Amino acid sequence: MGNKNKFLRHAAMGTGVAIALLSAFWIGAPSSHSERPSPATPQEPDTNVVKAILDYEAIAPQISDSLITSDISTAKLVVSRGDTLMAMLVAARVPRNEAHNAITALSKVFKPRDLKPGIAVTVTMKEEQTGAVLRQIALAVDPRRDIIVERENSKRFRAAAIERALATRAVRADGVIRSSLYLAGRRADIPPTILAELIRIFSFDVDFQRDVQPDDSFDLMFDRHFDVSGNAVAEGKIQIAEMVLSGKRVRLYRHHTKNSDIDYFDAKGRSVRKALILTPIDGARISSGYGRRRHPVLGYTKMHRGIDFAAPRGTPIYAAGHGTIEVAGRNGGYGKYIRIRHNGSYKTAYAHLKGYARGVRRGNRVRQGQIIGYVGSTGRSTGPHLHYEILRNGRQMNPKRLNLPSGRKLKDAELKRFFAARDSLEQRYATLPVLRRTAENCSIC
Repeated sequence: MGNKNKFLRHAAMGTGVAIALLSAFWIGAPSSHSERPSPATPQEPDTNVVKAILDYEAIAPQISDSLITSDISTAKLVVSRGDTLMAMLVAARVPRNEAHNAITALSKVFKPRDLKPGIAVTVTMKEEQTGAVLRQIALAVDPRRDIIVERENSKRFRAAAIERALATRAVRADGVIRSSLYLAGRRADIPPTILAELIRIFSFDVDFQRDVQPDDSFDLMFDRHFDVSGNAVAEGKIQIAEMVLSGKRVRLYRHHTKNSDIDYFDAKGRSVRKALILTPIDGARISSGYGRRRHPVLGYTKMHRGIDFAAPRGTPIYAAGHGTIEVAGRNGGYGKYIRIRHNGSYKTAYAHLKGYARGVRRGNRVRQGQIIGYVGSTGRSTGPHLHYEILRNGRQMNPKRLNLPSGRKLKDAELKRFFAARDSLEQRYATLPVLRRTAENCSIC
């Protein structure tokens, strides 16, 4: 009986070893049943397939973010603050000359200096007799597209932008303002990018520091983009924007005109756009208005001929209207300064900047809403803020007292097109449920 048990134990151990060896073999074997070797021709334990498996097991703990086969390696990297694409490629064992050639090709469709933290970079290499050769670089630059750089021949690379297949659905949100528009928007589960767009849409008429009161409200319909798995990956544009301020309701609609312009119009087809924006900066508070005040640096009372917006250093500043840059440089106590001529009567000025946006120089044209500079504290300044002036016929004016020229009004066939588009948007809006943030997910409710 003892011999029998001993025999069974040895048989079981032998079977386990055999199964383990066969499992190791089948991991590397082709997936097609027709290509598996017949039992009559067993593989030797030192075949290339098994050797590749053993090599992978030996090195996998050191490069767990890479996939290795017999001749292809794929390294998955993530951009961190301060990274450059060249440094990342060299660290991934890409020869420097090949990295340079690939980046040169990439720059035709994507500027390497636009590389931002969080972007995923996948580097594919192939082992050849002469050593490791770069085959492909893939960059997931944003939810809507990937950039692919592939080898064409021994020296040349080709880059292309690949658009991702995204589904777009409209969503609706509303809210009541108790203390601030931002907190009300977050309670309604509205992303910050959509809140910023809402502010820009109404910034021609609304001073968000002084005109918004408790119990004012807003109502939105905006687009949201979803990937193939149904995950929300990006926000689109606001299609309907409504605000009720001190009992006055203003409802606006996004519309493509026949000549491909995109603007927001009220229910009668009048554009919300005016010649100049009253608030050329997002999320800032007015720290000093137009009028006489005690100067914080000079220490005596004098006229303040502009509006100061306190904001963090580096906050983008927008051109208040279409125009030509007259000045972009140092200007005494104003520090770094920009002045834009919009027409024969109106100019705007921006002071105490940290720096200028790319392409901002004297004589260049700018468009309304274009980023022209960044908040700083240069010149006579006690802290980061934007000093903003509106000049009419060469004199600084109080923006609240200016009757700024309004935008156009649609007419004839274009107005009929707008009415049809407006009614279509309203029909979509009426069918949508309102977004609601659940209490357990809301730290500010």
